This record gives sequence, structure tokens and C-alpha cells, in this order.
Amino acid sequence: MEIIAEIGQNHNGDMELARRLIREAKASGADVAKFQLFDARALFKKEGNEWYDYNCKTELSRADVGLLAEECEKAGIEFMASVFDTKRLAWLEEIGARRHKIASRSIKDAALIQAVAKTGKRMLVSLGFWDQPEFPRIDAPGGVDFLYCIAKYPTPLSDLHLKSVDFTRYKGFSDHTIGVVAPIAALARGAQIIEKHFTLDKEMYGPDHSGSMTPDELKTLVEFRNAFKEAL
Repeated sequence: MEIIAEIGQNHNGDMELARRLIREAKASGADVAKFQLFDARALFKKEGNEWYDYNCKTELSRADVGLLAEECEKAGIEFMASVFDTKRLAWLEEIGARRHKIASRSIKDAALIQAVAKTGKRMLVSLGFWDQPEFPRIDAPGGVDFLYCIAKYPTPLSDLHLKSVDFTRYKGFSDHTIGVVAPIAALARGAQIIEKHFTLDKEMYGPDHSGSMTPDELKTLVEFRNAFKEAL
């Protein structure tokens, strides 16, 4: 059972904060520190988007990716990223990322998924925007881990319906609820991967901070995971 601390954009464009988030994620017991690699102007619409300037500010450069991967190596935690285009996929290959993540919003980007599959590395794929009864067919030599996900930010607990989720089909759960009740419940139901946003302060400016877990909440989740594994 592994826990991915989704730092995402919660660094707010500040690389020193990003590095601190990596260290705090490791100290709190996470297995992976994860970011998002995108071209903000290509990915996000400007009109009607209150977070457009924020998205531009939190776009990571190639140099940023190298810096953060190096910080993860120093801290002893895996570096991972959701990747949204092939240019940034090449960056991840250059720094030796072990796995690649396809976010829910990219689930129908066939060209990107094919490019990621061709790396031969394992893929994590969130299905928050997948609207078909069967999982997408992805021919990936490195294998695919599908993550259950509800694409609401934050997600009400009542919308999860975890009792009906078959975690023999889904490898894990990409969570957007507030608190750690939902990921604990998912682990208890058989999820092997938990991905959840991570912040140092839920009051910080940005769209994801309020629904993110703090270091103390991450520690609670890790303590449950460890005790649950022992009980099993």
C-alpha cells in the first residue's frame, strides 16, 4: 500500500516551498511526492477562469523539474508527476522518472497516452472523467494502474459510494475529499494506492489547499496504513 502526496500546484510557484513540501511529505511517511507538468496557456482557458494567473504562476520549467527531482532523491522519496503534453513527458524521461501519471482531464488524450505507453514505464491513470462502463483500453508494456476518482473539488463524502467500488479492478484511489476518512476507508476496502493533495497550510492561496491533507493528517493516514498492513 503506497501513499502519494500530491503536491501538485500547492507550491504556489515558490520552489523553496516546493522543496519544503517534498521534505515534509517524506518526514510524514509518504512514498511519493507528486507534481503537475503543464503548459498553462495551452491547457487552461483564460476566459471565466479565476485561477488562470495562478495556473500560469505555478507552471514548472525544465529547470524546476530537475531541481525538484534532485530534492526528492536527497530526501529519499520517489518523484512523480502528472504530465499533460509530450514535451514535458520528455523532461520526465530525461530526469529518470520511474512512472508517469495521466490525470483525469487527459483520459481521452489518445496521443499523450500512447506516448506515455511507449516509454515502457508503468502508468497511473485516474478515471474521474471517464464515462464508460468498461475501463479504457491502453496497450502499455509497463502496465497500467487505474485509480478511482470523483472529479469534484472538493468531493462530498456522500458522492464517493466506496461500497460499490471494486478495488480488485481499481488499483487505488485519487481522493479530493476533505480530511482522511475517505482514503482510510478506501485502504480498508482494498485500495493499494492512495493519492491525495498535500499542503502545509489549508488557508494558503490556491484552489487545492483547502481540500489537501496537512502533515499531521498525512501522518494519521500513514499510521493507519501501517497498522492495517500489520493486522492483515
